[in-house]
Amino acid sequence: MVAAQQGGKRIGYVRVSSVDQNTVRQLDGVQVDKVFTDKASGKDTNRPQLKAALDYLRDGDVLVVHSMDRLARNIIDLLHTVETLTKRGVVVEFVKELLSFNGDDSAMSKLMLTIMGGVAEFERAMIRERQLEGIAKAKQAGKYTGRKSTMTPTQVQAIRDRVAAGENKSALARDFGVTRQTIYNIAAV
Repeated sequence: MVAAQQGGKRIGYVRVSSVDQNTVRQLDGVQVDKVFTDKASGKDTNRPQLKAALDYLRDGDVLVVHSMDRLARNIIDLLHTVETLTKRGVVVEFVKELLSFNGDDSAMSKLMLTIMGGVAEFERAMIRERQLEGIAKAKQAGKYTGRKSTMTPTQVQAIRDRVAAGENKSALARDFGVTRQTIYNIAAV
């Protein structure tokens, strides 16, 4: 655990992938002065609380994050974020990996950041790959049909007729209160 420099604060950042996930476990038992929490996928670039935390941090503060994969979407993002913060005089501490970075890090520390960040990115990719394989097998077995359509057969036919008549797909999406991709999916069948 890294202590904040004289007058600095320990600022926690927590990210969970969905609204119903528990945020408490990530920094449970870790002393922080303030916590910023996002409920968003790691691949999502719109993380307002991360931006707020980064704006809040000052020279001498410590940013405390449960693990590397909670802070960054990929290795490039991780390296950039840590380097940007340490150049501002902020120490970055990862609880799970037991690593902290202050900008005066040795070549070995930088190697560890790169390796551990790469491992986290690889783990996420493997999870996603297994998830897609499972979905494909479930579809083959007829057990995965996706989300139930909110559109009635009459609405679907109306969309197909209007697309065939040459109507603008964006306008159709607005008219029916769906995304353009939904219109394209219906038109393709």
